[in-house]
Amino acid sequence: MPIKDWPVGERPREKLLRQGAQALSDAELLAIFLRSGLRGASAVDLARDLLAAFGGLRALLDASAETFLEQRGAGIAKYVQLHAALELGRRHLAADLQRADALTSPGATRRYLKARMRHYEREVFACLFLDNRHRVTAFEELFFGTIDTASVHPREVVKAALRHRAAAVILAHNHPSGVAEPSRADELLTSRLKEALALVDIRVLDHFVIGDGEPVSLAERGLV
Repeated sequence: MPIKDWPVGERPREKLLRQGAQALSDAELLAIFLRSGLRGASAVDLARDLLAAFGGLRALLDASAETFLEQRGAGIAKYVQLHAALELGRRHLAADLQRADALTSPGATRRYLKARMRHYEREVFACLFLDNRHRVTAFEELFFGTIDTASVHPREVVKAALRHRAAAVILAHNHPSGVAEPSRADELLTSRLKEALALVDIRVLDHFVIGDGEPVSLAERGLV
């Protein structure tokens, strides 16, 4: 049955307007972006099929264009719409973070870093650069690949911090395995960068490790 023939209270758009986006299931939210279904299948039916084919929302949104387009009813326009929505979400989180004090809004920092870095298939090391009031002024990805004390060069981090006129930095890197537990190498890297940045009077406020769950703060564990 087409969605237009559903009871008004069950239609995804009307349900969102009445109850808020949080009341919708993954399939209902996805159906709003898909906009249309296939012959004999509504947009919600198509959304459910896509979620089942990929094994969930995250895998669907992380899929390449080629993989996405292999699915019945998944065209390039739908792929573009979904990824535009993802980027809007990331930019919204970035705007929230830039308005906040990073020290008094650790939740905003976590949400932004998780949205920005969780989906990477390889390790990425990045920095949030802050002014002397601990407001975020820039985010930059600096190193890619296997992140350890050899592949992250302190002088490049220092150069980037000076370029952004930072008074403090928050370090971050992801674990593609999804396990955010910091390693001994992560601790050593934090120590090296803290020492290098201290030479130019720039503080390291924290180092977050990003995985599938909540980002882990080395500062909270007394390791910064």
